[in-house]
Amino acid sequence: MQTHVDIAIAGGGPVGLALAGMLIARGTPAKNIALIDAKTLDSAAEDPRSVALSFGSRQLLEQIHGWPTTATTIREIHISRRGSFGRTLIEADEYQLPALGYVCRYGDLVRALADSLSGTGLQQFRPCRVAHVSEHPDQLSIELSNHQILTAPLAIQAEGGVFGEQTQRAKHRDYKQCAIVAHIETSSPLPGRAFERFTDEGPLALLPQAGGYALVWCVRPEHSERLMALADDAFLHALQQAFGQRVGRFINIGLRSTYPLGLNAHATNSPRTIAIGNAAQTLHPVAGQGLNLGLRDAMVLADLLTKEMSPRTFTTFERQRQADRGATIQLTDWMARIFASAPDQSISQTMLGMSLGLIDIAPTAKRWLASHMMFGLR
Repeated sequence: MQTHVDIAIAGGGPVGLALAGMLIARGTPAKNIALIDAKTLDSAAEDPRSVALSFGSRQLLEQIHGWPTTATTIREIHISRRGSFGRTLIEADEYQLPALGYVCRYGDLVRALADSLSGTGLQQFRPCRVAHVSEHPDQLSIELSNHQILTAPLAIQAEGGVFGEQTQRAKHRDYKQCAIVAHIETSSPLPGRAFERFTDEGPLALLPQAGGYALVWCVRPEHSERLMALADDAFLHALQQAFGQRVGRFINIGLRSTYPLGLNAHATNSPRTIAIGNAAQTLHPVAGQGLNLGLRDAMVLADLLTKEMSPRTFTTFERQRQADRGATIQLTDWMARIFASAPDQSISQTMLGMSLGLIDIAPTAKRWLASHMMFGLR
């Protein structure tokens, strides 16, 4: 069975769904778009992982009616270095904004975006994988795992996996870190305040969510194994030692999971395929910029495809996204490596900690950092 569409999108996560919604909102007929994903919608909507969304991402998602109603507001971000006096506090009020960002469940975001596309006529192939891609002079032939064939002049890779052989990613950097994620409760939570605390092993983030916090704790792999083996009480004690008392005592923790961290950037595209979001760049979770960068990818690509749906559009897209992508990748990579490059209380880490204090009293630097985290490089 063969189906022809104008655009094929591989990946039904937030970035792929948002791209489909943005294209439809800009006038592309929904029936001419194919969305392919390996999971059923119900399975994706049950994903409990937490994601951070910037204020700018909310603006993009609201334009396509894909904003989740269950998101928790971040009004302040406290950035500090363990063992150092320096810190930066970024507040929404300084920029006359209702929020700096938000935290929600991945599944809730997927459900909100899927609901916004319901009834549009978008062609969805779920659960289904891309088995093979053949590129011809005038179109692509995409073989799916259910043996269906899609033909399209253009295809977008919007998931973290591999789309045929065209999007094998290069420039991989192993941070020799793992991220432990979980939902935790504390005795004295500070509503609306997120924390990014740098340790000698990597950043430790607490993001306000559902009366508690979403934890992202980056540590070395061997330490991750020891922490994951601890009972809950012992794990919370270790977390308390690493973070301190700013939100009182850590009193409860949900299911813990862990995953390795690395940087993947610069996807190898082809004349008729392009990678966006995590398929193009998988970032360290420091500062929570990965999904926000992917949504900006989707917005720019939708704008360009609305004007011209041809391979030339992909070249223009790469040029327009180079500055924002480059700055975001460098910022997160620098923060991930430099702040964890030496032991606590070393001279270099003391100087880095002091630099956070200097940013706090330097309006221009602080405004640049806040603007980039909320809206990207503009």
